[in-house]
Amino acid sequence: MRSTRHSPLRHLPLLGLLAALFLCSGPTFAPVASAAAGTAAAPVRVMPLGDSITGSPGCWRAVLWNRLQNTGHTDIDFVGTLGTQGCGQAHDGDNEGHGGELVTQVADQDLLPGRLAATLPDIVVMHFGTNDVWSSIAPDRILAAYTKLVGQMRASNPHMRILVAQLIPMNPDGCTGCAQRVVDFNARIPDWARTTSTPDSPVTVVDQWTGFSTETHTYDGVHPNAAGDERIAARWYPALSAVLDAGVPGDPGDPGDPGGGRTCSAAFRATNVWQGGYQGEVTVTNTSAATVAGWTVTVVPAAGARLTQVWNGTSTTAADGTATVTHASWNGTLAPGASTTFGFVATTSTTAGTPSATVGCTARAASS
Repeated sequence: MRSTRHSPLRHLPLLGLLAALFLCSGPTFAPVASAAAGTAAAPVRVMPLGDSITGSPGCWRAVLWNRLQNTGHTDIDFVGTLGTQGCGQAHDGDNEGHGGELVTQVADQDLLPGRLAATLPDIVVMHFGTNDVWSSIAPDRILAAYTKLVGQMRASNPHMRILVAQLIPMNPDGCTGCAQRVVDFNARIPDWARTTSTPDSPVTVVDQWTGFSTETHTYDGVHPNAAGDERIAARWYPALSAVLDAGVPGDPGDPGDPGGGRTCSAAFRATNVWQGGYQGEVTVTNTSAATVAGWTVTVVPAAGARLTQVWNGTSTTAADGTATVTHASWNGTLAPGASTTFGFVATTSTTAGTPSATVGCTARAASS
């Protein structure tokens, strides 16, 4: 499942293939078309991109893959020039997580274009820069490398969907400054993403830092253990599933894209906090060049919090606490650049720290 798109011929049923061969051996050679071949869609190709946290062995990918499969996202293909490294559960292990690599090195040496050409992803899921931060490389230079890689992604696919992580915390022995340098770098990522995102190729920030503990979720202050893998996958899931639900268009407004080329962003903030709970607000913004006729936001509250009340939207909550909030009748339509908000109340444990939540947004075009 690594590097080649599926040929339509591979989707022909056996009887259809035999029939095609039989007809082509007769005295006339009228073309024989297969309905299955004409309608079969290639799977959405997702490239996990990064360093050893992604690829050595990067078992959060196995957790994420199986969660996607179990929730109906079965027509996907994880891609990369590297293969699986075990992880103790069946999954599509192809990835682009090269242990020890620096994102600045990949940008400076133009290593990504060849990897993109070999795998042709539709979506890139990127957690990259830990080794750069460890090496005291300035945030400006790391972000310049990010920008170059995004340009190369869009050269490969003008409609590339890009998910970029705020890095998990780092506190290894022998690097007393690493923890703060991660904080400083992560603070720069949202503004970079806002200026880099485009309607055709949106950049979504996924907060992998908040609530991640180097003591609880890593085995060496850097690399995730099993609990860390579960947490990383849980943060990627709502953002990636939102992109998959919206569809990956071949062209803006592709009829096969439920969003019709529309995109939106979501931003969380806590507006009031008390022992055992808090009030939150999510701002939804139309980031596309056309009017959005509706939106859906996924909210994954940190530290085991659960949404108990929502206003300015309707919600459902999954068993793991993930809430899905859909627009109300009066706030679903958003002009380009326009925003709206919805609020909620969440319960938490009495020991929970500063409230945080990972949010992702899916937009909908008007019905034709």
